[in-house]
Amino acid sequence: MIELTGHSLTIDEVRRVCLNLEKVTISNESMEKVKASREGVNQIVMNHETVYGINTGFGKFSDVIIDNGDVRDLQLNLIRSHACGVGEPFSETIARAMLLLRLNALIKGFSGVRPELVKLLAELINKQVHPVIPQQGSLGASGDLAPLAHLALVMIGEGKVFGEHGEIVDTKTVFSQKEITPITLQSKEGLALINGTQAMVAVGIISYIEAEKLAYDSEWIAAMTMEGLQGIIDAFHPAVHEARGYPQQIAVAKRMKMWLQGSGLITHQGQKRVQDAYSLRCIPQVHGASWQALDYVKEKLEIEINAATDNPLILQEGKQIISGGNFHGQPIALAMDFLKIAVAELANISERRIERLVNPQLNDLPAFLSPSPGLQSGAMIMQYVAASLVSENKTLAHPASVDSIPSSANQEDHVSMGTIGARHANMIIHNMRKVIAIECICALQAVEYRGIDKMAPKLREKWEKYRDIVPSITNDRIFAEDIDRMSIALQSN
Repeated sequence: MIELTGHSLTIDEVRRVCLNLEKVTISNESMEKVKASREGVNQIVMNHETVYGINTGFGKFSDVIIDNGDVRDLQLNLIRSHACGVGEPFSETIARAMLLLRLNALIKGFSGVRPELVKLLAELINKQVHPVIPQQGSLGASGDLAPLAHLALVMIGEGKVFGEHGEIVDTKTVFSQKEITPITLQSKEGLALINGTQAMVAVGIISYIEAEKLAYDSEWIAAMTMEGLQGIIDAFHPAVHEARGYPQQIAVAKRMKMWLQGSGLITHQGQKRVQDAYSLRCIPQVHGASWQALDYVKEKLEIEINAATDNPLILQEGKQIISGGNFHGQPIALAMDFLKIAVAELANISERRIERLVNPQLNDLPAFLSPSPGLQSGAMIMQYVAASLVSENKTLAHPASVDSIPSSANQEDHVSMGTIGARHANMIIHNMRKVIAIECICALQAVEYRGIDKMAPKLREKWEKYRDIVPSITNDRIFAEDIDRMSIALQSN
């Protein structure tokens, strides 16, 4: 059980709630902040004060005053009208992350919602009721309006949710089965639910978790490729990397030496060649640079998952209310674009190592690792697939954050496109997993030709584990199935 406070959520706790389906509870202190914030909203309504989003329209309609008798309809209309996302839905994992992050933001006590609303969010998480949220339609400013509106629809008993087997079903059906009571939105609550960056952050944080694991996996796979190509280990000498000084580069070199310790397949300078190609020799420099980017992304996500991104903010327990722009996704948009580039580069250098494993002009292994070169193509087309994936990644890696388009009659005249950046980052990560799966398959085959008895002990353990998943290439077969099995294994193990 994870206790949420609004300011202490960690990436590891997000992992536990979203991937391990751990339950959540709200701290007593946070619930008191929610109550105090709500009292501030109640006072505004009672005193007939004019405050954006409580008794005014939204966006360009902010100058339209709403009668007190219509404030509930205002919130309901807001959710229904803004729930116009399109495209395939986000995964259940990402939808669950959106619930968690929106809950954590609201219990900070700056949004003016009732305790009943945050309790319902916690109930949805704990009973595993995950909204069906279309992926496309957010500009990444004014909040992730369309995606979060689909989340809010579920809270009022409308919209769709995922069933027990991943099927899409009516919210009302699941609420009835799980004895959940929908909420009737009151003043400010609809706006509080959709003003925020939780769609891009949810995609971003799940993507980061996956990217971090892939970055570690890419190192032992690269080390196995080093063995398959009898690479020169001297390039990982700590003095080389300390001379440059980047901590991440030093760490990658250290891990590479750890994986290769005790190997009888690696070589030293001048033993077989003087220098390796860059895709081998520069693993610490290239992977290390991607780790620098990942560290940056992690830092920004850790701030944002505990941020108040609502507008207006209810400050000093309702004594001060300020309209600002914390809903603007620019900090995360830039981080997501950085994540895209970092992961794309890990895939790029992996594809170059695949080429060195299969190209008979670049090694002394059987051509394309084929058991019968010419009669059988072996890994030839697997390299084509990797090349296709990294080329697709280059298109996806174009920064989304450099684009903007005005909306709401130019009232909202600069937007982040951060959700697009996050979605593309997630797509690049899925492509990268396929690329390193292909490198792993090729590396397994290469070291088999060299002699697995000479492998480094830690890499031998990996070889034995993943050989059970993808058998040796003794004949041409449907390698798409091998790539899928290896990708799934890398994702789950």
